[in-house]
Amino acid sequence: MFKKILIANRGEIACRVIKTARAMGIKTVAIYSEADRNALHVRMADEAVHIGPAPASESYIVIDKVMDAIRRTGAEAVHPGYGFLSENPKFAEALEAEGVAFIGPPVNAIKAMGDKITSKKIAQEASVSTVPGYMGLIEDAEDAVKISNEVGYPVMIKASAGGGGKGMRIAWNDDEAREGFQSSKNEAASSFGDDRIFIEKFITQPRHIEIQVLCDSHGNGIYLGERECSIQRRQQKVIEEAPSPFLDEATRKAMGDQSVALAQAVGYASAGTVEFIVDGARNFYFLEMNTRLQVEHPVTELITGVDLVEQMIRVAYGEKLAMAQSDVKLTGWAMESRLYAEDPYRGFLPSIGRLTRYRPPQELAIEGAVVRNDTGVFEGGEISMYYDPMIAKLCTWGHTRSEAIEGMRNALDAFEMEGVGHNLPFLSAVMDHPKFVAGEMTTAFIEEEYPDGFEGVTLGVDALRAIAASCAAMHRVAEIRRTRVSGRMDNHERHVGDDWVVSLQGDSFAVTIDADKSGANVKFEDGDSLRVTSDWTPGDQLATLIVDDKPLVLKVGKISGGFRIRSRGADLKVHVRTPRQAELAALMPEKLPPDTSKLLLCPMPGLIVKVNVAVGDEVQEGQALCTVEAMKMENILRAEKKVTVTKLNATPGDSLAVDDVIMEFE
Repeated sequence: MFKKILIANRGEIACRVIKTARAMGIKTVAIYSEADRNALHVRMADEAVHIGPAPASESYIVIDKVMDAIRRTGAEAVHPGYGFLSENPKFAEALEAEGVAFIGPPVNAIKAMGDKITSKKIAQEASVSTVPGYMGLIEDAEDAVKISNEVGYPVMIKASAGGGGKGMRIAWNDDEAREGFQSSKNEAASSFGDDRIFIEKFITQPRHIEIQVLCDSHGNGIYLGERECSIQRRQQKVIEEAPSPFLDEATRKAMGDQSVALAQAVGYASAGTVEFIVDGARNFYFLEMNTRLQVEHPVTELITGVDLVEQMIRVAYGEKLAMAQSDVKLTGWAMESRLYAEDPYRGFLPSIGRLTRYRPPQELAIEGAVVRNDTGVFEGGEISMYYDPMIAKLCTWGHTRSEAIEGMRNALDAFEMEGVGHNLPFLSAVMDHPKFVAGEMTTAFIEEEYPDGFEGVTLGVDALRAIAASCAAMHRVAEIRRTRVSGRMDNHERHVGDDWVVSLQGDSFAVTIDADKSGANVKFEDGDSLRVTSDWTPGDQLATLIVDDKPLVLKVGKISGGFRIRSRGADLKVHVRTPRQAELAALMPEKLPPDTSKLLLCPMPGLIVKVNVAVGDEVQEGQALCTVEAMKMENILRAEKKVTVTKLNATPGDSLAVDDVIMEFE
């Protein structure tokens, strides 16, 4: 077996590979840019080599720098992770020339599957079901219209070398086909240096389901079930699960057999993923093959018990697969939530900064439940603007899908993260969404269910009552602590009343608390009573409670007269008052938010790269005002109405925080 491998990646996937290598007794080498000098993967590896400045284009994806690190450390093999150089045939060729093993597929397989047109032709020759379409050269926009009519609208216009949603358009008629062809061609040329375009049928009610394959260099190949990846935003996966709630055994076998056939048609050896689009009638069509480890691989590991990284290393060393298809058993259900540094309340714009608090839920593996968190960050670390905003992949497993979902709900509630914007509330909202719970989702789920963006969660009355009862009990504990500290009376409990009014989410609940040594009975005006028990103490930022025999996890912050509570995607201000205080509070005028209609505020931390207007300019609705760059993504800010610019507060090159004023209007 290899004695030392280099991981040509960073973040959570580098940490993930290091864990398996360590378990196999293999030493590891990390590479790092200037921005990652103190990163977790650098701390975990046995050795680490600095390879350049922060931008990936000057460090992680510079083949010569990675090769130099390999030579300096004597690494015998390289695991590329995903992204960066993982599907770059030139990198694989450079390793081969150096006599270093590539922990991935052969170069020819990378090349064949890396081009969408070539891969689709190979798939057709291997009798893999493919989407009807035209894979030849498309001359111009009029040719695109002609082909679209032959295929039948709606059609998908896609860049051959595309990925991540770039160079992709949907056309429902001739005009949209004409316009979409030119836009896709231009975008493909600028993004990939390859303007080749193909057209295929656009599948309605689509689900994105992928098959995990594993092949060795001795002609053996198996599939390890499927993953449902339909919860996507802008073609980027957000939540994945295994198996799919939609497939039956016959469809699973057909998809698996075709995936292995495709892999063997290109001489594949390693872990790989064949992606399919599946319509409402379970017809499936080949999309592409990813010749690398997928981000969402943990859910497959959880239902099969197979360590995919270990298998990749063993295959790269030349070993035969130690299992056959008949040995693969799918057990239970697994969920994965991708935690991103992005603000869901601001259109999921990226967020950067220091993680002032980062406390993932406790990882566990017991009978009936697993919680796993693949991460590459730590409390006090920086979320950089230079790389992907993914912070962690939180995974849960249970005997059934409902158990896996409930496990994920509780794990998300227990995940403490402060300092940057994050999508934890949105992930929690999806876990409670009726369509998701029923397994009735398509790739349009987020677009259809959140058409105006994410605006938080409105909790039902039962959830509100549980939180109200919990906060009343917690407030009582805090008041007892306060009177003890003040030392005003020996019998401190005489200072703490039993009657309280709890206000949250626009509702108020009058409650009476009957406390004992093990907990409290919280009685509502209608006679209903909830039993609350917890070991929470004032100052704890996480409260784990039992409310009428049901677990409840609350993130707790202190505000004047109550708590800031976050649970199940909701962010609540909870006030706990005496009846008299509640009467007076009802008479207080409502504080209105400041008027920002004449200001352009920066929606995210970022760099001003361009200002399109000057003082005195009259701008129209939709006109570009400026461009802000964050995490290497350019965001154009546009006028919401017709206004005149009166003042510019920022110029190109300025670094701004959230809500900094960029310009003012009249």
